[in-house]
Amino acid sequence: MKIAITGGAGFIGSNLAKHFMSEHDVLVVDCFRSDKTFSNGNLRSFGHFKNLLGFSGEIYCGNICDSATIQKIRQFKPDVILHQAAISDTTVKEQDEILKVNLNSFYDLLEISRDLNAKMVYSSSAATYGDSPGPQKVWESESPINVYGFSKFMMDKLALKFDKEFGTKTIGLRYFNVYGAGEFYKNKTASMVLGFGLQILSRKPPKLFHGSNKILRDFIYIKDIILANELAIKSSIGGIFNVGTGVARSFQDIADILQKQIGVNYGNEYIPNPFSSQYQFFTQADIEPIKTALGYEPKWTLEDGIKDYLPEIIKIHESLQDA
Repeated sequence: MKIAITGGAGFIGSNLAKHFMSEHDVLVVDCFRSDKTFSNGNLRSFGHFKNLLGFSGEIYCGNICDSATIQKIRQFKPDVILHQAAISDTTVKEQDEILKVNLNSFYDLLEISRDLNAKMVYSSSAATYGDSPGPQKVWESESPINVYGFSKFMMDKLALKFDKEFGTKTIGLRYFNVYGAGEFYKNKTASMVLGFGLQILSRKPPKLFHGSNKILRDFIYIKDIILANELAIKSSIGGIFNVGTGVARSFQDIADILQKQIGVNYGNEYIPNPFSSQYQFFTQADIEPIKTALGYEPKWTLEDGIKDYLPEIIKIHESLQDA
């Protein structure tokens, strides 16, 4: 197959690109990073060339809001579009830019999917649920508390509209809290697994928000995300599905698991949460629909995922010490 992956130099996109490149013709589209930042000080793009070291497919540097980039994807004539590109920083306040990048460009990509009869699989988000009670269910629990979550919810509605009008069979995968190799270049928005791991390897107690034993998230390992995308590509249906483990674990659990697996006990340092007004304090995916519809079954517990990921975290730590 010919697979176009937007955001293909990012965390999830690059993992998908390297996974599919051995058996398929893969086009990676990404605007790559620069020194440009949002008003919150965070980078506008997290795509990094180092995420694509070892990638053997085609790379196109371009912004999905630009007509030339859309035309490049159309000319590639993909059988599958894996749409991962987005402004995904939940603390960004530029509502106009988030909606232009996340929502407006999605319309253009859906038109390509419709015109070429290409399977569209895109990343939605658990941010659509805000702080609603769990387990969160598709089309029942949506209550976004930031513009990023709102943009993803509007994308889901647009996908449903296209499916009803044109029979596009688009699949939206609402990723919960993803962690794993390749997230280092997300900087401040990387997972707590990486952040705590690097702190502990530096012989420091991990810094947790006050009440971290009560901040519960559904943490999903990157290899389960790849599995969900594989199943979505093979599916002949459309729909919006949660991708998580169905189990909520605390930030405290992550710190404790890491210290145990590294073989240390530095205790913990507790700090105030500066994002409390826009924070999700509980996420837990209802994954019964994706089990039934796609045959998805998560394979990685939090303990097993961290164990598998730890050698990569150690490599990152060592590279930072050598820098």
